[in-house]
Amino acid sequence: MIPTERKALFYTAVIALGGFLFGFDAAVISGVVGFVTPEFGLNEWWVGAVVSAPSFAAIIAALTVGPIADYVGRKKVMLTLALLYTISAVASAFAPDAVTLVAARFIGGLAFGTLMLAPIYIAEIAPARLRGRMVSVNQLNIVIGFSAAYFANYFILGASQSGSEFAASIGLDQYAWRWMLGLEALPAALYFLFMLFVPESPRWLVLEGHAEKARAIMARITPADEIEDLLASIRESAQQATHNLAAKIRDMFRPELRMVLIVGLIAGIAQQSSGINVVYFYAPTIFEQSGVGTNAAFAQATYIGLVNIGFTVLAMMLVDKLGRKPLMIAGLLGVAISMSVSSYGFYSAHYELPMESATALMASENIEGLDRIAGIRYEDDVSFKAAAYEAIGKDVMKANEAVILQSSIHMNSTVVLVGILGFVASFAFSLGPVMWVLFSEIFPNRIRGVCMAFMGVVNSGVSWFIQFIFPYELATLGSAGTFLVFAVFAAIFMVLLMWLMPETRGRSLEELEKELSRA
Repeated sequence: MIPTERKALFYTAVIALGGFLFGFDAAVISGVVGFVTPEFGLNEWWVGAVVSAPSFAAIIAALTVGPIADYVGRKKVMLTLALLYTISAVASAFAPDAVTLVAARFIGGLAFGTLMLAPIYIAEIAPARLRGRMVSVNQLNIVIGFSAAYFANYFILGASQSGSEFAASIGLDQYAWRWMLGLEALPAALYFLFMLFVPESPRWLVLEGHAEKARAIMARITPADEIEDLLASIRESAQQATHNLAAKIRDMFRPELRMVLIVGLIAGIAQQSSGINVVYFYAPTIFEQSGVGTNAAFAQATYIGLVNIGFTVLAMMLVDKLGRKPLMIAGLLGVAISMSVSSYGFYSAHYELPMESATALMASENIEGLDRIAGIRYEDDVSFKAAAYEAIGKDVMKANEAVILQSSIHMNSTVVLVGILGFVASFAFSLGPVMWVLFSEIFPNRIRGVCMAFMGVVNSGVSWFIQFIFPYELATLGSAGTFLVFAVFAAIFMVLLMWLMPETRGRSLEELEKELSRA
């Protein structure tokens, strides 16, 4: 790798710290749900609100971050987002009630604008031959953030149960979930500090008429003999640029860009309708449904992080060799198969609480009335939970669901684990990194921020809806039905992308703009 490429990679790594924060913020709530649900007395809709609040805020971020970045620059916006991550982490850790927790997580969701803005910046500084890999660095940091959150939750849970004097002295034994949420403040502060050393995007500077500043930055990240040609191609694209937001929106919907928008919409909806954020945000909850218990569920969630990292690295190795389209199609096929496996695992389960287990739980956990459902076989989780709610009360069942399910369920939990990990692997080398690479490539320079904002709104809107409705969906359709829905969506979108998605690897952004605008 030549020196200019190493410098570009350094800037990419710093920008991608925003991806780490997104991943950490998104996944850390998975360990918190089981604690705040009984502590704050949350029903399914409130659980959905707590988990999905950042994604709802991300809709606003998606609407505003791109256009604002087009006006004031990429760097200033990312510095602001780093501060929002820090504020959200501290406020979430000290939240006294569910309303405050939702509001604090909403603030963090505004910082999710890094998810849209980081790929734009990275694509604008990366050499064409390495662009897919460099944009994927952001996705790699996202999954490292996920993994870090799962491991942090697991170790904090273990420390809270250790009985040590130190854990008690810092309140870890009583407030483990607050430590889980507050830990994010440390990487958020580091992100802000590192961002001070990153330059503005040279392409944005050219569009703003600051060619000399852009040339100086390009000298760090672009071979000297390529700078003038690149500046000329950017100027050519900039000739049609406008600062008028309404004009940019009209430009986005021009007939010659219609197919680009359709492909972007399909990819954005496909990514979230696969159920990925349900798995990421509710991982321990999902594993608890298979009867493995709380501690094992937290341990299994760490497997998600490790698989995620491994297959994201695989995607980074392949995205500039095999191309974007083959990875997307293969990944969606894997998602459909893996979600079907998970659905089958839950479909084959039945639930029957032995009387001796009921007696032991009534004695150890002080659960009155559990003997009313003992010895009765239930064929699915919905009917079993309904009977338990009636027998011992919904709040009591929610507070003790993991241990009751562990004593009652009869299934091969390994099938669910394999299905979920297969799903994560399939997503990690396809929909996860490739969608953002695709978005950073297919839209014209002059309106890329607005287009990314529009796609971010759609992506975040679908994500929010699926996260918000998941607890209700789980309570009404059951685990088997819920995962089958995700499998069907994956199959539908696989067919659509096989038909419509273009291949974009190995060409400059300006070349792609000319070609795709004629499509």
